[in-house]
Amino acid sequence: MRERLEQLPQLAKDTSSETKKFFQKLKKRNLKDLDQKVLEIHNQVFDQTNCLDCANCCKTTGPLFERKDIDRISKYLRIKPDQFEQDYLRIDEDNDWVLQQLPCRFLGEDNACSIYDVRPKACREFPHTDRKKIYQIASHTQKNVAICPAAYDIVEKMKKQIG
Repeated sequence: MRERLEQLPQLAKDTSSETKKFFQKLKKRNLKDLDQKVLEIHNQVFDQTNCLDCANCCKTTGPLFERKDIDRISKYLRIKPDQFEQDYLRIDEDNDWVLQQLPCRFLGEDNACSIYDVRPKACREFPHTDRKKIYQIASHTQKNVAICPAAYDIVEKMKKQIG
């Protein structure tokens, strides 16, 4: 897995032009069953993927924390939301709450999340490849293929099967 993670940014870069064109074409096509096809590909890839083998998302990128996330996690940790914000978060240039540091402080040595049951919405939904109208988040997805091997595999399968 380590070797694949080291190669992933370059693979994503090498295919970025092709991927961008694919998403542009996808946006123009009116495929009634597109969401279903993408979901099937997503499920196929994740049936063969164990995120605990990787956890690259938790090591290299941080989620945005919505107010609901902050309140839920604070309650779970038995601290006040203000204390959670002070101890774990910062406000970024877009005025969003994000982690102060990476890798995520809730990531364990075994790649398990210590707040998994109450993790932020952005973590629960990552890499967002099971969303409807995936072409609407094409730029976001293109960034994720450089981080997440499963996202990379999903997009490559989409290009072959839907292309």
